[in-house]
Amino acid sequence: MKKTLLVASLLAVSIAGCGKKEEAAPVVTPAPVAAAPAAAEMVVKIGHVAPISGAQAHLGKDNENGAVMAIDELNAKGVMIDGKKVKFELLKEDDGAVPEQGASVAQKLVDAKVNGVIGHLNSGTTIPASKIYSAAGIPQISPSATNPTYTMQGFKTAFRVCANDAQIGSVLGKYAADTLKGKSVALIDDKSAYGEGIATEFKKGAEKAGAKVVATEHTNDKATDFQAILTNVKGKKPDVVFYGGMDAQAGPMLRQMKQLGIASKFMGGDGICSTSLKDLAGDGMTDGNVICAEAGGIPKGKEAPMEEFKANFKKKFGVDVEIYAPYVYDAVMVMADAMVKANSSDPAVYLPVLAKEEYDGVTGHISFDDKGDIKNGAMTLYTYKAGKKEVLEVVR
Repeated sequence: MKKTLLVASLLAVSIAGCGKKEEAAPVVTPAPVAAAPAAAEMVVKIGHVAPISGAQAHLGKDNENGAVMAIDELNAKGVMIDGKKVKFELLKEDDGAVPEQGASVAQKLVDAKVNGVIGHLNSGTTIPASKIYSAAGIPQISPSATNPTYTMQGFKTAFRVCANDAQIGSVLGKYAADTLKGKSVALIDDKSAYGEGIATEFKKGAEKAGAKVVATEHTNDKATDFQAILTNVKGKKPDVVFYGGMDAQAGPMLRQMKQLGIASKFMGGDGICSTSLKDLAGDGMTDGNVICAEAGGIPKGKEAPMEEFKANFKKKFGVDVEIYAPYVYDAVMVMADAMVKANSSDPAVYLPVLAKEEYDGVTGHISFDDKGDIKNGAMTLYTYKAGKKEVLEVVR
C-alpha cells in the first residue's frame, strides 16, 4: 500500500512540474432560468338554454351541441381579450320549453354572473326570459325564437340571428296560394307564442295572396291525439293544412291525416323543418307532401361553410344537424367577436359593439337592425323527398 501511494505522489509531482502551472478555471454555476410567467387567464361564462327534456329534447340537444362546438373551437384558438387568454365556459340549462322554467333558469344564469346568453330555443320561453336578462344588462342572442314580440319589447339586450315569424309566415302563406295554387287553407296551432304567432302570419300572407281560411283549430305542445280536430278539418276539404308548432306534434299529425284520408299539402315553419320529422311522421310523409321553411338561407355558390360545418358536426357528435345548431354556433361566435372587438367581456362594454356587429358566419352575413333583428333575413323553403330535406328555394 505504501509503495502504491509513493508512486502516485511522484507522478503527481512530475505532472505538476511539466510546463507552466495554470490556474484552475472557476466553476460557474449557471443561474436558474426563470420560468416564463403564465399568461393571465380570463374566464368568460356563456349561458345556453334550450329544452333538453320533454318532447323537444332532440331539438334542444341540437342547439346545445352547436354551442359546445363553438366554445370548443374558441378555446382551441386561444382568444385574447385585454391581454389575457380567455377560457370560455358554457353553462348549460334546460327550460323544458316551459315559460316558467325558462324564467327560473334565466334568473339562475343572472345569479351566476354570466357574460352573455345564447337562447332560448322557443319564443314562449325566450320572451319572458328576455325581461330578466334585460334588467340585468346581459346580452342575449336567440338562434331560433321567431315571434316578433321578442325584439319589439324595446330591450337593448335582445338579438336574434334568424328571420322572424312575420317574414317566415307571410312567405309560406304566399307560397301556399301562388305556387301550390291553394285556394283554401286550414290552420292548426299549438297555442304557444311561436305556434300562434307563425300561424297568424301565415294567415295574413295566404289571404293577401287570395287564399281563403276555411278552418281554424288549436291543440297544445304536449298533444299526440289529433283525431277530433283533423276530422273537423277533413270536412272542410282544404287544399293546404298549415300547422304552427313543432315537429313532435307535426309527425303524429301527419300519420293521423293519412289514416283519415286527408290528402292536403302540409305546411309549417322552422319548428317542423327537422331531420327527425321523417321518423316522427312515418308513412304520413310522402314525397313532396310536406313543405316547411327555415329562417336563414345560403346563396348559391356560398354553401361551402355550411356543408363543412355539418360534416364537422356529425364527426364530433355522431348525428346530423336537426335545425338550429348552425345558428347557435354563429350566435356564440358573433358574441365572442364583439367581446374581442370591444377588448372586454363586460356586458356593458361589449353590448354596444354587438349591436353594430358585421360578421360572416356559416349561416350567412350577420348584422342587426335597431330592434336586434337580423338584417335582410333569408328563408329557405324545403320539401322532403325519400325522407330527406330538399331545398325548394331561398327567398328574402
